[in-house]
Amino acid sequence: QIFERHCTYCVVPGVRGVEQSRSMEAILQECLQLAASGYKEVTLLGQNIDAYGRDMSPRRTFANLLHYLNDNLPPDTISRIRYVTSHPRYFSDRVIDAVANLDKVCECFHMPFQAGDDQVLKGMRRGYSYDSYMNIIRKIRAKAPDASICGDVIVGFPGESEEAFQRTLDLMEEVKFDNLNTFTYSPRPNTEAADWDNQIPPEVQSERLQRVQALAVTHALERSQRYLGRVVEVLVEDRNPKNGDEVMGRTRQGRQVFFPGNVDELKGEYAMVKIVEARTWSLVGEIVDNAK
Repeated sequence: QIFERHCTYCVVPGVRGVEQSRSMEAILQECLQLAASGYKEVTLLGQNIDAYGRDMSPRRTFANLLHYLNDNLPPDTISRIRYVTSHPRYFSDRVIDAVANLDKVCECFHMPFQAGDDQVLKGMRRGYSYDSYMNIIRKIRAKAPDASICGDVIVGFPGESEEAFQRTLDLMEEVKFDNLNTFTYSPRPNTEAADWDNQIPPEVQSERLQRVQALAVTHALERSQRYLGRVVEVLVEDRNPKNGDEVMGRTRQGRQVFFPGNVDELKGEYAMVKIVEARTWSLVGEIVDNAK
């Protein structure tokens, strides 16, 4: 039954057990406890977070949870809500609307696509196609145009031809991910794909991974450059470990930002920062004023 519902390469469902959703009230209480300890940002975590609430009675949705937290977290407590990870098969337009419209929910989507070829996706048992994935991306771009879109990709899945791999590159070119987690396929115990006889040679996997990573770097820099000259809200996390005169934090979209500042004064605070330099995975700025 696990194999009927889950990806053919993934070992997690066999070791995790049955999915269970925590009550919205319990999640809110934990957020309030964290806020009382000084935290301003939380990340909601689930292996497939879009499945939230389908084991509840009455049934809930993940969008219900986002609205509930956004409406019930008092001012000056948690002001940023992130989440991972979505599954394109179960992803709801209601989540896009929540991210686009709720002030505490950060404009960041983590949407693993794993492969661009429909036959490879079918072999993975992902439950969606190139076109249906891109339909989600188009909806995100229309409703939350400044949102970041991050993803995961696996290269060298059993049976992946060069033509099939090219479809992965095509999808990357169409989306232009802000950040992309890249992996080569590796057989995992007690998974279906591990027993197939059409495994891809390691040297082919490695070459494809290098091509994916090179393209991901190009796109990440392009996505960073859109911030140049803009003033963005940054939640300061810590000192820059490579430069003690700088602090580091993140934008609402999750981009890391470095700028001059006193960590003792700014850690845990919001600052408005003008971006003066765009790097592949980060930004450099100058403080304008404290935000909150």
